[in-house]
Amino acid sequence: MANKTASNSLPPAVKRVAEAFRLTGWISFWAQLVLAIISAIVILFAGANVGGGAAAGQAGAVAANPGTGGGLFFAVLGLIALFAGAYWAFSYTRLARRLKTPDAQVRPKRGDAIKALRIGLLINLSGMLLTILGAQAIVGSLLIKSLAQVGGIFSGNLSRFVTPLDVFVVQANTNTILAHFIAVIATLWLIQVMNRQG
Repeated sequence: MANKTASNSLPPAVKRVAEAFRLTGWISFWAQLVLAIISAIVILFAGANVGGGAAAGQAGAVAANPGTGGGLFFAVLGLIALFAGAYWAFSYTRLARRLKTPDAQVRPKRGDAIKALRIGLLINLSGMLLTILGAQAIVGSLLIKSLAQVGGIFSGNLSRFVTPLDVFVVQANTNTILAHFIAVIATLWLIQVMNRQG
């Protein structure tokens, strides 16, 4: 009953902003977390597979594999940023809880919420940039690998063929980009909600 009274004492604009932060924070958190876990599993599997090929002495396979080099490095950095973005989206739900505090002195100010949104936007835009750089390198290595397939057919070197794992690496990277995009859209929507409430 006390919580109901406290909720009724909040200004309507604050209630709307708090609810928007709560709902958007949870949606963004779960979308980013699920896509991050899927991408991490695929990238870890690709990295382990490449390591196994190197141990077996298939140096040519490692050099042409999209799961190595700069592509993998940037993809992993983008993935780390995605986990940070998921954490930051979770912090929006905590901010929503603090916004519902009836004491105006304790309640976060508008500037605090804007600062949190800016940080979230920066995390996800940086992660998106890193992941796009990784995608460029991965697709470039796949292009080289596909162009070398003609020689691989005649030499019997099967490591030159584009494999399903190669495509999974591209898919994992694309999932990471999509998750960052969802987070950017969620943050921009929250900024719009705050601007409408004045």
